[in-house]
Amino acid sequence: MREVYRILDANFNRAREALRVIEDFARFGLDDAHLSTRAKDMRSRLQVLAGKLPARDLLASRDSPADVGREARTATERVRADAPAVVTAAFKRLAEALRSLAEFGKTISAPLAEDFEKLRYEAYTFEQRMARRLAGREAFGQVHLYVLLTAALCRSDPLAVARAAIQGGADCIQLREKQMPDGKLLELARRLRELTAEAQVLLIVNDRPDVAAAAGADGVHVGQDDLPPAAVRRVLPRGIVGLSTHDPAQLQAALDEPIDYLAVGPMFPTATKDAGPVAGPELLERALAASSLPVVAIGGIDADNVAELASAGAKCVAVCSAVIAAPDPAAAAARIKARLTAR
Repeated sequence: MREVYRILDANFNRAREALRVIEDFARFGLDDAHLSTRAKDMRSRLQVLAGKLPARDLLASRDSPADVGREARTATERVRADAPAVVTAAFKRLAEALRSLAEFGKTISAPLAEDFEKLRYEAYTFEQRMARRLAGREAFGQVHLYVLLTAALCRSDPLAVARAAIQGGADCIQLREKQMPDGKLLELARRLRELTAEAQVLLIVNDRPDVAAAAGADGVHVGQDDLPPAAVRRVLPRGIVGLSTHDPAQLQAALDEPIDYLAVGPMFPTATKDAGPVAGPELLERALAASSLPVVAIGGIDADNVAELASAGAKCVAVCSAVIAAPDPAAAAARIKARLTAR
């Protein structure tokens, strides 16, 4: 059995080291407490599984100086393009080590091997979440002014209002129409797609992944009572998915969802939508501290109060009436963005 213990010992070490690399990146590279804690928890549970085997036999089987693979290297093994590439490689090592632990663990304990298998599948999901976090940060991280477009609130043609908002500095337009007939909604979404694509601005559709997919939009935003993010992902596997949260419990639950950004609010009293009690900048600060996901402050935001959110750490705000119902949407958008980014 010495050779089995030697294999198990090597792969315990390999898996623990991979999880440490992942944890360090989540903690220091992303400043993401949720992902960092998840890596630490997996490392702790791996150690518990290791404790079910005789430590003396594991250590006795170790023979690093005689390891024939010690000096074996591939051409690219010592080269990594950037920190995310380091993490990607760590996840691959983690999955491979857990697979080896599961296979050779079968010779000692079937229940132990099954525990390794469970941890391996968890590692796959964790890798997907980390990749999603990085992709969301890249795709949505440069959005500062996010304008919600509802035709009934516009003073003129919604396309003209959207164009003006973009001229004023909008980085993302969300089409938010709850009552519009499907055919008309799709036509408007397609025309907005043409406008936003030309301006290199993101287009998000509220609550309708089917319309977003048909129009070629960049993604979908959902609320607490809409389709769950996992269901949206089945329709738009590569699209941006955002989720609204209104209190600490919803915020915590959202961190385990397959999303690219969080919306938190309402920041201030608003007549645009009934989102419950005002959450205020405190929820914004909590969201910024909890995750590396892009965070969008929403609800009652205008040129007069956006500086307060900037002071709380906001990098992105979603506005509706303050821009689309303004006499001059371009000027309103420019004023809000200037005050948000002035710090």
